[in-house]
Amino acid sequence: MSAFHCCRSALTLALPLLFGIAGPIQAAGSAGEAGASQVVHPGSIEMEAPLAPPQSLENLYPFYMPMAGLRAPAVKLKIRCDASRAAGREVYDGRDAASLYGRAEGGYEFIYEALDGTGKPCVYPFAPWMPQIVGSLQGTQYIFRSSIPGRRVTFRTPDQWATIDLRMFEIGPQRVHFEMRDIELDFPGAIQAMGAVHLETTGATRPGLITAVIRRSKLFGGKNALFVPGGQTMLYIEDSEIAGNVGTNSDQEHSTYINGILVSHLRNSTWHGQKAWENIASGHQLKDKAYLRIYENVTVSNRPNASTPSAMPLIDASAYGFTWSNNLRLQRVAPAQAPRDALVDLRTEIVYGTPENYPWSLLADGSWRMPASPLSALDKVYLSVFLNTSVQSFRTEPYVFALRPQGTGMVPGTNTVEGNERTARAQQRMVSIAFNTSGTLKRAYSGEGWTYTDPDLPAGAEWVTDRDAFIRHALGLIGR
Repeated sequence: MSAFHCCRSALTLALPLLFGIAGPIQAAGSAGEAGASQVVHPGSIEMEAPLAPPQSLENLYPFYMPMAGLRAPAVKLKIRCDASRAAGREVYDGRDAASLYGRAEGGYEFIYEALDGTGKPCVYPFAPWMPQIVGSLQGTQYIFRSSIPGRRVTFRTPDQWATIDLRMFEIGPQRVHFEMRDIELDFPGAIQAMGAVHLETTGATRPGLITAVIRRSKLFGGKNALFVPGGQTMLYIEDSEIAGNVGTNSDQEHSTYINGILVSHLRNSTWHGQKAWENIASGHQLKDKAYLRIYENVTVSNRPNASTPSAMPLIDASAYGFTWSNNLRLQRVAPAQAPRDALVDLRTEIVYGTPENYPWSLLADGSWRMPASPLSALDKVYLSVFLNTSVQSFRTEPYVFALRPQGTGMVPGTNTVEGNERTARAQQRMVSIAFNTSGTLKRAYSGEGWTYTDPDLPAGAEWVTDRDAFIRHALGLIGR
């Protein structure tokens, strides 16, 4: 299959994005329609159900997210705009949060009045109040949303602890869903919070699963604007802007820090605003260590909000696992420090996910030897595929992507890999492919690893350019 035909296929796959549809999707009960589900395959002659009408787009989720069986939130609270602004805290319409005594069981839904008394978008001068979550979590949903779909409400405060902090521990085999829609967080002083959004959900074990969906939102503040600890979590973000962090340790904090979770699926969204200091390379726009990463129509820029641009790679991703990207736009403005060469750094020196999240060894330990034709073995390796990446930089970038080598062992008592510099090329069980990379660059890849630019794929390997086939392959390998 030629590179031309490959990229033409990728463009065809991207067409549903123009209509606001995330490809094969699942309609499920969000905030009260538990149990109803349907699978939709746009563009297929074997459609199991017709395309959903526009008014139901709020309840559409990626096809791989199991959304059936979720319960309607037991607690629904409606917050009034003008009264809340006058009081400097939530004022409720009807049922009051005091009835919870600070504790919520059975899930909750916060609905914030979208407009003030003059018809303008409401700006709440505080961070949202979060109850303590107790009791059984099985099938529960936790939802923050505007009262009018598509009209953002804003939370703006200089509070140094401002955050949306979803705290759930020892989840075990339970199924939990979090969703935030049409919310803007503007927390310029939140230097203490781990994230403007901190999904502090830990201890999930199979078959337990946490799904987190962020739609049409904007995040600014915290040590990381978005922080997601590792675990059995699937994260989906669409039509949103991640506008930066405000932490004081600029070398270790990021616009987004996604730890060793199952899936990060980012669509129609923008990342920028990493806080930096003039003489420090600083953090990354997008630090993403998920097992499976899907980027669709995503822009990542080191353009800061009010500081020096970061000199680090824009995307710091794990080479362990799988990446599928289409229409990724990378934008680099000049930092004060000499920039690190890679724009997308696929790294191997630290393991972030749990062993059950990976189908094969992460170390070059003699259990694998790359066949003579690596492109014929793409279903047997950790794989990253980048379709239609564009680069806009203040300089001609020496390369865009770097695939780092696997190591030989773990440093005892840590998740740090050692021996990366001592492994042979034939020991590497990783391949990266880039089709149609354009812009201010010399070449697509650094000189490391099994990497290919615009190759002719052998028969049977065409699935790597099909997003849904790629997802099914990666998740199927670990039984998800």
